Amino acid sequence: MKNKFLRKLAFVPIVIGTILYAPLQTMAWGTNGHRISGQIADDHLTPKARAGVYAILGNESIAMASNWADFIKSDPTYSYLSSWHYIDFERPMSYPEMVEFLAHDNNTDAYTKLNFLIAELKKKDLSKENKLLYLHMLIHIAEDVHQPMHTAHAGDQGGNGFKVNWFNKPTNLHSVWDTELINFQELSYTEYAKAINHATPEQIKEWQSAPVAKWIFESSQLAEKIYTEIQPNETLNYKYDFTHRDMLNQQLLKGGIRLAGVLNDIFG
Repeated sequence: MKNKFLRKLAFVPIVIGTILYAPLQTMAWGTNGHRISGQIADDHLTPKARAGVYAILGNESIAMASNWADFIKSDPTYSYLSSWHYIDFERPMSYPEMVEFLAHDNNTDAYTKLNFLIAELKKKDLSKENKLLYLHMLIHIAEDVHQPMHTAHAGDQGGNGFKVNWFNKPTNLHSVWDTELINFQELSYTEYAKAINHATPEQIKEWQSAPVAKWIFESSQLAEKIYTEIQPNETLNYKYDFTHRDMLNQQLLKGGIRLAGVLNDIFG
């Protein structure tokens, strides 16, 4: 009995540490969301781009590679990559204001690093190690910036400080968009990708021709809308899912289509 008690007591700090640490884990779209966009991207690659991508990834699919950048956060060696996943703003901007702001952006954020990764992966003399690292990061960040709360308010860390309830579960606005809405659909990533992967040729052309600044602007506009719809500590449930499912699905789809466009440009 004493040994059982000591084993339980020894477990307490681990549990507490896990609970305290959990809110700090910010992963855009969550595991399933990234895989959905990754699967869609894979479906829209040209044959030449597919050969180039898989010459680097090997047997790892784009869907599986989509989460590497989040999983590697457990390794302190890669902590310098943390700020690559998002770009938060102090205030709403019009599109011309956003373009001007990003033109002078010298921060280490999703915008500057997406441009860096695209340029680096076009180089012919890039090392094998950097090709794999940069491709993993490009796949992930291109998907990240289509999650609206990864282009949201700096003041609350992209909605992480905006507390809400998902049904009876205390959480935050960022996590609702990362995982709760997607998981609520109860589909595997392959089922989900198949269900929404119906972009028209016109949509594909429009989405893929848009510059990265437009991707970020569109997401930030959605973030502003999301913020204005609810109050802190509000309970979100069936109605929230119903009224936001189309927005969610379009962002997942856009992320995959645009990622494919970038990969086709680099490797095509």
